[in-house]
Amino acid sequence: MSQHHQPSTLAALGRTWVEAWNARDLERVLTLYDEAAVMTSDRIPALGFDASGTVRGKDALRAYWGKALGLLPELHFSLIDLFVSPDSVVVFYENERGKKICEYLRVNEAGLIVQGSANHLAH
Repeated sequence: MSQHHQPSTLAALGRTWVEAWNARDLERVLTLYDEAAVMTSDRIPALGFDASGTVRGKDALRAYWGKALGLLPELHFSLIDLFVSPDSVVVFYENERGKKICEYLRVNEAGLIVQGSANHLAH
């Protein structure tokens, strides 16, 4: 069973991901994720979640992102570019504060995100 996805399908996922965040629709964002999805970000411990920087499962994602959305009423992502591989998409965007971020999203055979990683500039 191949896990290879068409580049256009993965690019569409990346655009949908940005649109869902810009709509501030957490449940719409979560429909893009597998129930057992794992997310890693340096913002996770900063918001009082797992010190490892990783949350696991949709319930944990909902709690983390729900808190983040409450703290960021002006949240907005401006898509810069999308990078694809056979099983992932990297969404390169600028947030409402002018910070550039790459979000790595790996998908399963069903096209649902199983692993995410927010990558920020080191400086």
